[in-house]
Amino acid sequence: MECVDHFLSPSLPVSYLSQAEQSIVSLWKVQGLATVADLYRQHMDQLLQWLSASQKTWTSYSPQRLQLQVIATQSGPVIGEFLPLLMPLLQNCLDPERDPEMRLHIFTMLSKLLLDATHTLDSQGRFCEHLDVFLLELLLPNLVWKAGRTAAAIRTSALSCLLALLQGGAITPSQLLVVEERLSPQVLSALEEDSQLSRLLACRSLSTLLKLIGPGLHPDALNNIYPEVLKRLDDSSEEVRGVALRALGLWLASLGKDYNSQLYSQHLEVLFQQLLLHLDDPDSRVQDTVLEVLKTGSGIHPALLKQEVEAVRDKQRTPVYCDQLLQHIHSLRQDTV
Repeated sequence: MECVDHFLSPSLPVSYLSQAEQSIVSLWKVQGLATVADLYRQHMDQLLQWLSASQKTWTSYSPQRLQLQVIATQSGPVIGEFLPLLMPLLQNCLDPERDPEMRLHIFTMLSKLLLDATHTLDSQGRFCEHLDVFLLELLLPNLVWKAGRTAAAIRTSALSCLLALLQGGAITPSQLLVVEERLSPQVLSALEEDSQLSRLLACRSLSTLLKLIGPGLHPDALNNIYPEVLKRLDDSSEEVRGVALRALGLWLASLGKDYNSQLYSQHLEVLFQQLLLHLDDPDSRVQDTVLEVLKTGSGIHPALLKQEVEAVRDKQRTPVYCDQLLQHIHSLRQDTV
């Protein structure tokens, strides 16, 4: 163990890192193993137990924290074979009462792993067995609002980790549907963060969520989402505004047969009215995006949208976009004849 500890030591100068890597290669060759992964597989159980024994005293400066990072990121698919040992270790490290900087580093590591989940944490297809613990005990507690810059930075890193989870394939749509009710409130709350990056990550997370399970969400769940996203159309960041607009397009595309457009017409009316305000944006790129979003929603309640467009047409700088939208609505009606 001391030998492996030496090779994994994060305190080694950069000039020695390649030597350490070469030593690892020498180790697996000497032991007659086929690959470096086999070396990690042979010692992973012992390594993780060894790290777990000291984890309660770790801080961001602890060499063991960096050793965990090396083990997790360099072992490739092997780490996915040892989730029962890894998850309790991560759970303790990410306790909201633990060292904040250490949690930042752990979340950064997890984001990288989750983006390539099929070749890391989910290499065995068993990450789903630990999903509840990961979301409810590791991730969501770190998204709870607390005052201070450090707490805000941790929420940002946790959002980045969540987005990696949603995009990396470690969670299936059916699994996401089960946890959506507990997950969405935290993400919607993050749309109000002072940090532009946090708001952007929250918007992207909602967009990915809608892509994955939007059509399967209950109408009430959908109606909880759009008002918070609408607020971001007035965001100080153009990037956040753009992502929020695309999220609203995905929201509209999620409205299926279970969404009664007559029953929920007041929700649609508010959404259409707000989007039409931004159809008159000084930036033509924003206008083009809003037009496409409204076209997406035009088939849901065409009569209502036509009524709202006609009400604002003569109040806008130019009627061009409204006329294009009215023409599109008219073409939909012709197609149904």
